[in-house]
Amino acid sequence: MKQILVTGASKGIGLAIARRFYSAGWRVIVCARGEAALSIAKEEMPDLVTYVCDLSDKAAVKDFAAKVAAAHGTLDVLVNNGGIFLPGQLHTEDDAVFEQLIATNLFSAYYLSKALLPAMIAAGQGTVVNMCSIASITAYAAGGGYSTSKFAMYGFSKSLREEMKPKGIRVIALLPGATFTDSWSSAGIPEERFIPADDIAELVWTSVNLSARTVVEDIVVRPLLGDI
Repeated sequence: MKQILVTGASKGIGLAIARRFYSAGWRVIVCARGEAALSIAKEEMPDLVTYVCDLSDKAAVKDFAAKVAAAHGTLDVLVNNGGIFLPGQLHTEDDAVFEQLIATNLFSAYYLSKALLPAMIAAGQGTVVNMCSIASITAYAAGGGYSTSKFAMYGFSKSLREEMKPKGIRVIALLPGATFTDSWSSAGIPEERFIPADDIAELVWTSVNLSARTVVEDIVVRPLLGDI
């Protein structure tokens, strides 16, 4: 059975990706900070494998990676999706906010990939999908640490792609624009103005299932009417 790990998958884009692969018969492993949300996801998908993990905590991420490796062996796909958004400006936001954004949105992907890639490399196959953002290529005045973390995530993905080329591992950077999730539900903007989360999941599914000779390096996707 093929295996995929999706971080930050109790809701939103991560949950949509989990559902897409689960429906195709994959073993789907997910993590999130909240046990309650994971329990709801497991009610929907009884065979879903769930872990509680605070992705901003280096020790917790490393412990989580060790548990996944011990319990499940080699992954076919790793989706570094976990992340948070906190508005702010670099010259005024608290140091703690910046540090939390970098730890959650960037360091978690670094530590998790570093821990789980050796098994993929040994197998000579696998795919890493890094959830970047339109904010990875477009700076926003209120983006602050978030935009910085996403620019860095895009750079991380590009560097990892070069390292993994000769090892048979595909690395995909996914840069979605505004996608309808719970974080936008109270914004007062019509849902029709957003990308559906299921569309992002379908892009991941399609990219992963291309020939092993092919990699989609970057996926930039926006709402039809442009950024919000």
